[in-house]
Amino acid sequence: MVYIACRTKLTSLRWWCYLVITHNIIRTVYLIVNVKMILFRKFRVLILMVFLVACTMHIMIDLLPKLEKRAAGTNSGTGGCSCSHNPSEEPRNWAKQQARSGPESGWPNKHTLRILQDFSNEPSSNLTSHSLEKVTGAVDKADSEKRITLVPGNIKDTGAGKKRYAQGFSRLAALYDHPLYKIDPPSLKDDDTLFSVNTDIRLYPKTAGNPEWHNEGNAEEEEYSPTGGATAESYPNWLRFHVGINRYELYSRHNPTIEALLKDLVSQSITSVAMKSGGTQLKLIMTFHNYGQALFKPMKQTREQETPPDFFYFSDFERHNAEVAAFHLDRILDFRRVPPVAGRLVNMTREIRDVTRDKKLWRTFFISPANNICFYGECSYYCSTEHALCGKPDQIEGSLAAFLPDLALAKRKTWRNPWRRSYHKRKKAEWEVDPDYCDDVKQTPPYDQGTRLLDVMDMTVFDFLMGNMDRHHYETFEKFGNETFIIHLDNGRGFGKHSHDELSILVPLSQCCRVKRSTYLRLQLLAKEEFKLSTLMEESLLRDRLSPVLIPPHLEALDRRLRVVLKVLSDCVEKEGFTSVVEDDLEEGRHTRGSLHHESGAHGR
Repeated sequence: MVYIACRTKLTSLRWWCYLVITHNIIRTVYLIVNVKMILFRKFRVLILMVFLVACTMHIMIDLLPKLEKRAAGTNSGTGGCSCSHNPSEEPRNWAKQQARSGPESGWPNKHTLRILQDFSNEPSSNLTSHSLEKVTGAVDKADSEKRITLVPGNIKDTGAGKKRYAQGFSRLAALYDHPLYKIDPPSLKDDDTLFSVNTDIRLYPKTAGNPEWHNEGNAEEEEYSPTGGATAESYPNWLRFHVGINRYELYSRHNPTIEALLKDLVSQSITSVAMKSGGTQLKLIMTFHNYGQALFKPMKQTREQETPPDFFYFSDFERHNAEVAAFHLDRILDFRRVPPVAGRLVNMTREIRDVTRDKKLWRTFFISPANNICFYGECSYYCSTEHALCGKPDQIEGSLAAFLPDLALAKRKTWRNPWRRSYHKRKKAEWEVDPDYCDDVKQTPPYDQGTRLLDVMDMTVFDFLMGNMDRHHYETFEKFGNETFIIHLDNGRGFGKHSHDELSILVPLSQCCRVKRSTYLRLQLLAKEEFKLSTLMEESLLRDRLSPVLIPPHLEALDRRLRVVLKVLSDCVEKEGFTSVVEDDLEEGRHTRGSLHHESGAHGR
């Protein structure tokens, strides 16, 4: 009978035949093993056989649902693609939702985590940050135009607690039109650029020759080389940003790529999410449709919350709005050493949970008692149910910082900050007890020559204005050696206290009494009423999607701290003399020197 079943053309009978044969084989092996067990009292073979059978069954259970889906997709002519998506027909059960969305959106149904509700019935949760921009496109464009055109001294109250300037003139545009912001950097040589266009670009295998780099879904605006090769204009904005990095700056002053990249950080669809290894607090690496990547820091505190006075600097929260504000402050100071950062409203369901392949992250999602989606990930601090990141109901704010080039393509060197804090509850660092500490630093490479010490002074001013005490290391591009700028990374612990000015951050400046002339003149310029730092920051931050990024007390603190910096420099000049304190770095711009002195009130001796 078994023989006849095996010879028949009926598929069901043939499968029955194979099962019977398999059953007989297993039964025979089982009898043999039992005989050996009885004769020799050895159980190893039996244990091994049971283990192998269990593994085989486990693999079959995992594969069968996927094979069934693939077969069903082939029969229906869709190929298993769940491209069409109707939110109103989504199941309420998360496990069912994952099975329905196909193998690229979630994990198998065998995972028995706490079942999450789907918020597809919430009008706000159906929108991703990408679709939000489309829905509110016309309104946002009109609003952004109003934000950008500002008038000094003509402030109107909109009634919602926000200050809005009348149309006609922009203080920010006037600042960038000032001679101090028109000084050209040194002419670039072959070794002064990080990459060579159309040569090093081949090292990006995923993007080379890809027609979906930029202008996602808009084929009319895409440009290609007549020969089929990629041109610099056809690169995605993140790649053009990488190509533009040189020995003297991360990006040029009026580079249109930066504004385009900021828009990409807000609008590009997110294709995958993973937790960033290392660090004390949760950060996510997000990959976009055009292969660009950014570091996402989710919102942990409201803008009104200050750092508790009993918190140590090394256990403070990292604030997403501080990252955004730091980028804008860096640009206003004309350092241009912070990678582009933009605020974004992220749908935790669609843009994190459903696209992540990180099981450790996926397993930390849950529903809060307030019926909001939350997650906490894995990290050293604040990664627990008690410190979970929750949406409303699944929308969460965060900052997205554009990635620098991969370390395999452009190695970076990490330097210990000479004025690094002790990161200890009781111990103090050497610079905190030795007033002559800077004399030793000045004799130590690379601070004994070049501009490195002056760059550290720039970083000191930058950190003091933000109130950032967490500058333990900094980085430079290895290709450029010691003659290059410092990259201002990781600024999340700035803007924590608007009511307190941490004077210890300024110790490097007060000990060394050294500053670049360009920095000194710009600080004096930003202290003037027509170029008031707080007003410029407010205008610049209005461009961001999460505006208002800083509350008024933080903006007012910027002006107050700027006056403190200028007072320290004034004391240094009075004590050591102008030429000993202010290092002239504007030699290549001597033709503009006269106008610089006239318009910025130069010497200040």
